[in-house]
Amino acid sequence: MKSHLKKASLLVTGIMVGGKLMAQTPDTTGSSSNYAQPFSGDLRTWSIGIHGGLLSPYTFIGSMGNQDFRSPHEQIGYGAYIKKQILPSFGLQADFLRGKVEGGAAQLTGSGNQPSSFSTDLNWSAALKAHFTLANINWRNKKSFIQPYLGVGSGVVAYKSTVNYADGTSATTTDKDRHEFFLPVEAGFKINLGPSVNLDLGYQVNFVNANSFDGYNYGDNNDRFSYAHVGLEFSLGKSSKPQMATYNPVNSMRTEYMNLTQNLQGELDAQKAENQQLRNDLNTTNANLAKLTQDSDGDGVFDINDKCPNTPSGTKVDGSGCPLAKPEVKVYVTEEDKRVVRDAIKNLEFDFGKATIRSTSNPSLDRVAQLLVNKNFSLKLAGHTDNVGSDAANLKLSKDRAEAIKAYLVSQGANPSRIEATGYGESQPIATNKTAAGRQQNRRVEFTLY
Repeated sequence: MKSHLKKASLLVTGIMVGGKLMAQTPDTTGSSSNYAQPFSGDLRTWSIGIHGGLLSPYTFIGSMGNQDFRSPHEQIGYGAYIKKQILPSFGLQADFLRGKVEGGAAQLTGSGNQPSSFSTDLNWSAALKAHFTLANINWRNKKSFIQPYLGVGSGVVAYKSTVNYADGTSATTTDKDRHEFFLPVEAGFKINLGPSVNLDLGYQVNFVNANSFDGYNYGDNNDRFSYAHVGLEFSLGKSSKPQMATYNPVNSMRTEYMNLTQNLQGELDAQKAENQQLRNDLNTTNANLAKLTQDSDGDGVFDINDKCPNTPSGTKVDGSGCPLAKPEVKVYVTEEDKRVVRDAIKNLEFDFGKATIRSTSNPSLDRVAQLLVNKNFSLKLAGHTDNVGSDAANLKLSKDRAEAIKAYLVSQGANPSRIEATGYGESQPIATNKTAAGRQQNRRVEFTLY
């Protein structure tokens, strides 16, 4: 018994280590390895498996007291299968099984040489099973790490039985394999080790349609045996495609919905960005158009065509924005105009030695300013002094007095560009500087109207 358990332990350990090594293959497909577009059929449906475990006449269904032999002796069994997954929860599986089933403590039927144990060589068994995968439908997880399963089917078992008797003799039931119909029922679960490898742990009860599987007939019950196994399942096809047996269709539908939502949001964001760019382009175009139609100085000519910008308001301009030349008007100086100028000269007084105009001179100067405004005359002011003082001081004083008169006339509205103020100092006397009267005549400002 201990040797059989040791063999079974070594077998299980070998299979699990092999599965662990196979599972070390890196999953290059990332988180999308168990995703396929719903209803696309882009899934792996074929798989093969190998397994090994313990064969025993004991089953958890019923009692050993009702079987031909009451003491199970576990033996090593092994097998393989090929499976076609039709739906995520349903597939068809073709099984092969081989091994040995042994037991002792026979149910005695009377006196004489009674059987003590049996040994049945299970040369092969072949069965077709319906395989139901459970708990692979989940809204939250892409796939379950563990997939429980149930299986039921039918097939043929080929065996040869040997019965050992109390006196040490043995007898084989037949020289050739006996073939009987049997019904396998199994339960177990698979653990995902990688995108293409699953660890298979299961327990199978096999109901043989005969009472001769153990080579000994006792009572009316058909024989049965069990098979507890551990194995590896390998999914066939590209590892980038998910296995249908571990595939979660409802989660893929959820993923598809989320992907579609994300894509739609991306398209919406892209459309918003495009609309914003169009708005920016439109604003730029409007700004450029505004520049093309801008008239900063209000002369009726757009800035882009205005060759004379900043024209004073109200100025008439030509097509290029430049002021129109005013028609030249010929001005005639009348005797009355000359009289106004003479009065201004006659009444002009300054503070002694200064360029300050006395207020008594203002009325006559106001009339000269009005004359300049009304008739747009030009006026030349020439300042003169006597010879008292230095030449430089006299030159400066004559210039300052002429400028003072110009400043006053401008303050009354005269055009400064039509008034010229010049100082000559003592260089142009009109009388002698030896007498007070002569010096008085030389201290003057001459007005030349034109």
